[in-house]
Amino acid sequence: MIAYVTVGADDIARAKRFYSALLPALGYALEEGPAGLSYTLPVAPGQSPVLPDFYVKPAFDGRPASAGNGSMVSFQARNQQQVRELHAAALAAGGSDEGPPGFRAAYGPRFYVGYLRDPQGNKIALFSSDPDEPGRDG
Repeated sequence: MIAYVTVGADDIARAKRFYSALLPALGYALEEGPAGLSYTLPVAPGQSPVLPDFYVKPAFDGRPASAGNGSMVSFQARNQQQVRELHAAALAAGGSDEGPPGFRAAYGPRFYVGYLRDPQGNKIALFSSDPDEPGRDG
C-alpha cells in the first residue's frame, strides 16, 4: 500500500492554487505549514488513516524542484463529469493540458482519463472507471 506521495514545488503559492482547485473535491483536506502543503483524507475518530496522503514541498536538498521523467500521480474521480470539471478547474488554476479528458484506445473500455501538468511540471492524471457510465464502445 502506498502511504504518501510527495511532489516538489518551488512556488508553493502557485502549487496551492493548482492542487486546491481539485483535491478538496476528491475529499482531501489541506494543512499548510512551513514545510509545504499536506493534503490528507479525513479520518473518523478511532479509525486508521485513509491513505495515501499527498504532499507538495520544496525539494529537500535545497536545489530547484524538477518533475520526474516518466513519473505521474493519478487521482480517482467519482465519474466522467468530475474528471472534466476538475481538469478544467486545474487548467484555470495554472496547470497545463497533457491530454484532454476522454477514453484512450490503449486502456480498458471504461477508463476515462484527463492528464495535466502542475505549475512545476509534475504530471497528474484524473480518472474514472465507473461501470455505470457509458464506455468507450458504447
